Amino acid sequence: MMKMQSVFGNTADCCGCGLCAELCPRGAITMSTDREGFFYPNINQEICVDCGICQKVCPVINSGKCKNSAEGRFFAASHKSENVLMNSTSGGAFTAISDVILDSGGLVCGADFDDNFRVVHRITGDKKGRDRMRVSKYVQSDITGLYKEIKYSVKYKTILFSGTPCQCAALRSYFGVEEPENLFLCDVICHSVPSPLVWKSYKKILEKEKGAKLTSVCFRSKKYTWNRENSNRGFLYTVENADEVYEDDRYYDLFIHKRVISRPSCEKCRFCDTHRASDMTIADCWGVEKHEPKLYNPKGVSLIITNTPKGEKMLEAISHSMNISQRPKEEITAEQQRLLYPVEYPKERALFWNHDNIDISALFVSK
Repeated sequence: MMKMQSVFGNTADCCGCGLCAELCPRGAITMSTDREGFFYPNINQEICVDCGICQKVCPVINSGKCKNSAEGRFFAASHKSENVLMNSTSGGAFTAISDVILDSGGLVCGADFDDNFRVVHRITGDKKGRDRMRVSKYVQSDITGLYKEIKYSVKYKTILFSGTPCQCAALRSYFGVEEPENLFLCDVICHSVPSPLVWKSYKKILEKEKGAKLTSVCFRSKKYTWNRENSNRGFLYTVENADEVYEDDRYYDLFIHKRVISRPSCEKCRFCDTHRASDMTIADCWGVEKHEPKLYNPKGVSLIITNTPKGEKMLEAISHSMNISQRPKEEITAEQQRLLYPVEYPKERALFWNHDNIDISALFVSK
């Protein structure tokens, strides 16, 4: 009998969540990176028994099972603390939500930088660790080992998981019908996830240009007034033995403007609609100044979507720390395109990655 050759049909059908490898009963699947730097599953034909579990749990193949049947309610929200706003990507919604969890003795799982500024998902039980998870990180995060860690921890404590829609869908699929009541899923509306390989190359180039190691990076600073036009400006970084804070927008150019470094599956994303795979969705509340100027805050405004009863309960819990106003669905979807359709890549993306000898450093013109 012909054994399964691949979990997916083509790269656009795999989001790299690693759930197939996690749940393979024979350990026949391992995750490894391709030439673009993205993780994909590989099947060991010597071990595989063709049980099909990998495809049964895949959040992309089974995206409909991971989504809420009902649409949520939409809100514009800004944190009441200026300090929180200045240290957040948009209006401080993540801080408010995570404060509720942490103040009740729970845990927060979100994207953090390791010592080499590689983006990884971690679990923390304190606000110092949570603060490292604030501010967007435009790189696909590594969630290796996370499923088992969450499964163990959620037996004893409430856990907030914050991640991309496909990562939230993967967690839902992992637990299935037995999704714990004390697991709170919060997805971030996602443009697309850039390559960790490109990010690694970019870091090396910055260090080479400055002749020193990176000591900090920040993708979405509040150096500029919060608005859509400034959303892809202000990548800041510092290096050893220097007091200056440097700014560089070359990575943004490849990610947002040229759209050549993100994962293939993002262009076919199954989660770009208003039926979310989470309890609550957060993002920038773009366009609020046009539709309701009095709600605009130059330091940031969050979009919050309550997708489930747990999400509604959380909205009530954060109402003391945030100024919240309900908004019509049509207003929000007109401004947040990823609630309607995924990003579209130009032909230049394929032209670059199809080269036999890829020189990623050539993407970054020296400054």
